[in-house]
Amino acid sequence: MKTRTIEIKWAIIFSVVGLLWMLMEKLTGLHSTHIDKHMYLTNLFAIPAIIMMVLALKDKKRNFYKGQMSYKQGFVSGLIISVFIALLSPLTQWITSTIITPEYFPNVIAYSVETGYYKSVAEAEAYFNLKNYIIQSSIGALIMGIITTAVIMVFLQTKSKK
Repeated sequence: MKTRTIEIKWAIIFSVVGLLWMLMEKLTGLHSTHIDKHMYLTNLFAIPAIIMMVLALKDKKRNFYKGQMSYKQGFVSGLIISVFIALLSPLTQWITSTIITPEYFPNVIAYSVETGYYKSVAEAEAYFNLKNYIIQSSIGALIMGIITTAVIMVFLQTKSKK
């Protein structure tokens, strides 16, 4: 497990930053008065997410691989970070939905029915609920982590000298 300390550290950092992002969304009204802008602006979290993955992989390259990391080594490290983030996702989603912004689901359900996105409250509730968001956040963290790592490692891998 000593070899995975960096991955665990960055998964925890990622999760804390994600919680701070949710707090910022709530404080700026994206979960209430400006909920109409939420589905667009929440995607801006991709920027700090990518930055954190770059920093995590640079940390691994510098402090574990002594500056020499192959694409495969970095990809495996990013995959492991993504798995740890996915494992932490149910907890962070629960904290978000029950502590940070318990009004989000009722607000987004009302908004989605009011705007005609869903025909009924029951349809909206079937989508906007803690269980569904836990599943989505876990799967999303894994998929996006893998894709992000695959791209980042093209640039971060140590190029062999010919």
